[in-house]
Amino acid sequence: FWLKPSSSPCHSLFATMGKLHTISRGYRHGTRNKFSKKFRSKGKPGVSRYLTTFKRGDYVDIVVDPSIQKGMPHSFYHGRTGIVFNVNRNALGVEITKIVGNRQLRKRMHVGIEHIKKSRCNEDFLKRVRANDRKKHDAKLLGETVNCKREPEGPKDMKMVEAKEEDVLVLAPLPFIENYF
Repeated sequence: FWLKPSSSPCHSLFATMGKLHTISRGYRHGTRNKFSKKFRSKGKPGVSRYLTTFKRGDYVDIVVDPSIQKGMPHSFYHGRTGIVFNVNRNALGVEITKIVGNRQLRKRMHVGIEHIKKSRCNEDFLKRVRANDRKKHDAKLLGETVNCKREPEGPKDMKMVEAKEEDVLVLAPLPFIENYF
């Protein structure tokens, strides 16, 4: 026979004891989706991942590869961009800014090469620098001065709209006509 939960002596005992299990807060907690590989892309990384050359001062993105556990950073840093400050045999020293409370901390850590890829964040900037250098070089040969500053596009130019008198249609409400049938 079954007892109702309210009449059971055990039930009241558990209610007074509170929570009976601890909430686990391990190093990789909450990473079920973040540290899982996509469909048909599972397995170890290719050789090109290991053959990429990195130098000090390079911008890199930290993208954790869950198939390699060695050199894996904390899940907080997944998807963040940092600057290389040290190059080792199979790891890179990366400096990242982290907002803690009301201040920005510069965090330095060593991350395995498998979990790092070159960032494209300053690609446009470097392209603009090269273009400006070319402009300056050409202007120097011609003996001119060139402005390399980026100018906002500004408003569009003024233009006049012209039309014939008969083409203009004046939109006005129709006069009210009383219809009492």
